[in-house]
Amino acid sequence: MLDPISRFQDLLVAAERVDRTLLAEPTAFCLATADAAGRPSARMLLLKGVDREGFVFYTNLESRKGEDLRATKRAAMCFHWQPLEAQVRVEGTVAPVADAEADAYFASRARASQLGAWASLQSRALPDPRDLETRLAEFEQRFAGVAVPRPPHWSGFRLSPEQIEFWRNRPSRLHERELYAKKEDGAWSMERLYP
Repeated sequence: MLDPISRFQDLLVAAERVDRTLLAEPTAFCLATADAAGRPSARMLLLKGVDREGFVFYTNLESRKGEDLRATKRAAMCFHWQPLEAQVRVEGTVAPVADAEADAYFASRARASQLGAWASLQSRALPDPRDLETRLAEFEQRFAGVAVPRPPHWSGFRLSPEQIEFWRNRPSRLHERELYAKKEDGAWSMERLYP
């Protein structure tokens, strides 16, 4: 039995090979979180890495998702690749990535994205769009001629999967669903689900 991480990686490679006019962002996924009171929220992000340890993404720690992730330490992801007629759902626990890992990824980003991470007060009210332009200009000046460091309020999370479900479209809505669950010893079990 193919382990679910390898299976996911194979699907991601297939998604990355799809014509970009049909699938513009193969690493895009919906991240679902809940706050401490259980109120759910979902939004699209980009996957930045996947390995045996889990699925990595980055965000502003002061955003709603950052606050949710730190409060509950749980999340769910959903990847949907329409051209492949495939979907993958992942559920598990989240933990911050190491500072060195976050620093390395931040350094690889385009300078404009680095400056945007400093300028944006993500998820807070923006009374006037010029306020963001003003903040961006301030940080462009502050970091003129030097490397932009990672802001203290910006980092990454790794979702360690407890369950991974693979869905494949089939005629008559008799879809194929296979659910992998991580056992206490770290091995995976798999069962098929009714569509």
